[in-house]
Parts: sequence; structure tokens; C-alpha cells
Amino acid sequence: MGEDRWQALSEEVAGWPRGQRSTFVTNFLRDLIVSGEIPPGERINERILTERLGISRTPLREAFKILEGEGLVSIRPNAGATVVRLSPEDVEDSLEILIGLESIGAERAAERATPEMIEEIAELDTRMVEAFERRELMDYFHINQDIHQKIIDAAQNEALSRVYSSESARIRRFRFAGNRDHARWAQAVAEHAQILEALRRRQGPLLRELLRAHHRAGWKIARKALETPEPTD
Repeated sequence: MGEDRWQALSEEVAGWPRGQRSTFVTNFLRDLIVSGEIPPGERINERILTERLGISRTPLREAFKILEGEGLVSIRPNAGATVVRLSPEDVEDSLEILIGLESIGAERAAERATPEMIEEIAELDTRMVEAFERRELMDYFHINQDIHQKIIDAAQNEALSRVYSSESARIRRFRFAGNRDHARWAQAVAEHAQILEALRRRQGPLLRELLRAHHRAGWKIARKALETPEPTD
């Protein structure tokens, strides 16, 4: 990361109230982990981050605890925080859980979503397409994840929303990897248009199957990328 970017980040975090800086740091680190800039198995250097961002260790360690709760880092005494390494099999197991949760949520969302909920999801879809057209992958991904969560929330089952949010966070970086392939990214946008239309028409069984196929197609690309060895010089 270049000096200009570090400078901009330090200025941005300085604008946050002291009691809320852990939120900024959490979001910043989460994006680095999800994008792969901090790879699985790597220890997160506290000293560099505190110096570069101009913060104390308190918001950083609060961020570590949040990310540990999301399953993105592990914290060990005297060793700090390390990005969790998951095998493709671990990810596939979690993905099966997500698909199951969305299968439950889809039909309930089609039945229970208020017009306002559906309109909110439609507005998010518009913003997601705009991010895709600008080729802003991380912005696109954040909105994409919001859409999936909002569909689950539309089922109006708090326990379902809570479990889905937790499991989704754990494999977020692997879902992100599926969009690095430009052909898959474009296809995912088209699939989301179909998902939105099924929700609008309150076609629960169709919505369930579209979500299932959407996840499986994304994981197929992500798994292939994760299992392909990095080129060496």
C-alpha cells in the first residue's frame, strides 16, 4: 500500500470520534482480509498499523476481537492476531449451511417481506449494478452482501438473520474471490436481477432455487481460483 493511501487512511481515521475508531479499523482490516491483501496464515502487525494509522492499540485490539468473532482471525496469547486459514472443504461445509439458511429464508421472505423491504433491496441492487459498471469490486461486494442479508432479514426471523450473518462473515473472503473472474462477475449481476424479480413476484420456490444456483456457481469459480497455485518467478 502506497504512502498516499496510508496518509489518506490516517486522516480519515483521525476524523472519527475516539470511541468509534475501532469500527473504522474493523472495516479496514476486514476489507484487507477479504480482498486477500492480508493472506490466510499471516500475522497482523500491530506496530505497523498503529504507526501508519496514528491510533493506539486499543481500537486495534477491539477490532481483532470483532474479527475473531466473525471467524476471520485467531488471537493467541503473546502471538497477536493471525488471519484464519480455511481449507476448501471447510468453506464448502459453511456454504452448504448458507444455502440451507437461504433456502429457509427465501420462501419466508417471499411471503413476509413488506413492500418497503422489497424496495430497499431493489435500491441496493441498483447501487450494486452501478458499482459493477464502475468496476469497483469492493463496493460492489459490500452491497452484494447487504442484499443477501436483507433477503434473509425479510423473512422476519431474528434467529435466522443472526445465524446467517455469523456464518456469512466467516467465509466472506471466499465469496469475494468468486467475483474476481470478470465473466463470473457479470453473470452474478444478471443472476441478481433474476433473484430480485422472483422476490418482487413473491415466487418463493423459484427464489430459493435461484439463490442456491447463484451460490454454487460462485463457489465453483472461487474454489478453482483458490486451488490454482500462484505463479512463481
